[in-house]
Amino acid sequence: MKERKSRRWSSRMVTAVLLALVASSPVVAQNLQEPPGEQAMPVATNDPYESWNRKVFVFNDSVDRWFLRPVAQGYRTVTPDLVDRGITNFFNNLTEIRNFTNSLLQLKGESAVVAFGRFTFNTVFGLGGIFDVANAFELPERPEDFGQTLATWGVDSGPYLMLPFLGPSTPRYFTGMAADGFMLPSAWESVESPEWYYLRGLQIVDKRADLIPAESFISGDRYTFMRNAFLQRREFLINDGKITEDPFASDDEDLMLDDF
Repeated sequence: MKERKSRRWSSRMVTAVLLALVASSPVVAQNLQEPPGEQAMPVATNDPYESWNRKVFVFNDSVDRWFLRPVAQGYRTVTPDLVDRGITNFFNNLTEIRNFTNSLLQLKGESAVVAFGRFTFNTVFGLGGIFDVANAFELPERPEDFGQTLATWGVDSGPYLMLPFLGPSTPRYFTGMAADGFMLPSAWESVESPEWYYLRGLQIVDKRADLIPAESFISGDRYTFMRNAFLQRREFLINDGKITEDPFASDDEDLMLDDF
C-alpha cells in the first residue's frame, strides 16, 4: 500500500514539474493567446522583487530552452495539423469544467450556461471534444479561473512574482491556479491510473508546441515584455474584456498581442 502511494505521489511530482515548465515557457503560456483589444486596461507594475525575479526568469528560460521546447518542437514536427488541433480541442474542452465552476462562484449565470453548453455540445457532437462544434452554435469560450474568482471577491493581486518552474505569477494567481488544479481528474484521490499522467504530459507538450509561433511576438527586454503581457492578460480576464486605455502607452516598447 505504501509503495502504491509512493508511486502515485512520484507521478504527481513529475506532472507538477512539467506543468510548471509550460507555465514558464518564453511566451507565458495562455497569456498571449487572446488579444486585449485595440485599447486595454491600465496595469500597475507592482514588481518590488525585480532583481530576484529576473534571476528566476533566466533559470526558467534555460530549462524551457534546453528541455521542454525541443520536445515540443519534435512533437510539432511529427504531428499532423489535424491531429494536433484535435488534441488541443480535447484538452480545451476539459477546461470548461473549470470555467463552469468559477462562473457559478462569480454568480455569472450566462457564462456558466455557455460553459455547460460548450462542454455538452463538444463532448456529445464533437466526439469527446476532439472537434470544437460549440463555435458553430455561437458559443465562444469564456475563460474563468479561480484567480479571477478571488479578484471578484475583492482579494488583492499582490506583487508580481517569477517563481522557479512555475513562471509568471502573483499570490492571488498562484492560489487560484492551485485551487483549479484540484478540478483535474489527476488530482482526485480515487484516480490511480497512470494513464491520467500520460495525458497530462501530452497536454503540456501540446500546449508548448502551440505556443512556439507566438515567440516571434516577443521584442525588447524579454523579462519586461513577459511581465507586462502576463499582467495585462490577467487584468483583461478579470475585467471580462472591459478595457479603457493603453496600459503601455508610456512604455518604450510597443506591445502587440495578436489573436492566433
